[in-house]
Amino acid sequence: MRVVLADDHQILREALKALLEHHGLKVVADVGDGRAAVEAVDQFAPDVVVLDVAMPVLNGIEAAREISLVKPHPHIILLSGLDDPRFVPEALRIGVRGFVLKTQGAEDLFRAIEEVQRGALYVSPHAAQVMVDAVMEVAPSSGRLSPRERQVVQLVAEGKSTKGIAAVLRISVKTAEFHRSRVMRKLSIHDTAGLVRYAIREGLVTL
Repeated sequence: MRVVLADDHQILREALKALLEHHGLKVVADVGDGRAAVEAVDQFAPDVVVLDVAMPVLNGIEAAREISLVKPHPHIILLSGLDDPRFVPEALRIGVRGFVLKTQGAEDLFRAIEEVQRGALYVSPHAAQVMVDAVMEVAPSSGRLSPRERQVVQLVAEGKSTKGIAAVLRISVKTAEFHRSRVMRKLSIHDTAGLVRYAIREGLVTL
């Protein structure tokens, strides 16, 4: 089974890679951000992709959204502390089928890979109630933003300039500026600091 692994903590990523390969899986790429994960999926066509939720450039949710557009797309598993479950409803909508807590043992990840490969939904046992509660909650205010607008907010919060945003998203500088201005109008936010606070509050980036 071919796996793409994405986590921005290199030590954790290397440890997970070693564990997965010891378990008989082939890690065809291990990368440190969401954009690199999308590109690795396009290049290697893995069976499974394991994504950390909190990553730079594209977070795990936005990376999963782009990966879900690949036909056929790999099975997607998210790694998370689940201290903020607001991402769960959106993740389910875009096709994520595995949720593994980083606080669990490696066997939990192996079980998730086996389950999603056979078409099942897998949730770490200790996360099940948190996920049920999250799905029952009203969608967060970030639901007013389009996927592209959420990507722009994340990149602004990560300190990217308009030119930098355009380069990451592969759009023109003018289009990047349009998205940024539209987001600020939608949210009634008038400066970059406000966008950063919004991104942190809505879980688009972590401190």
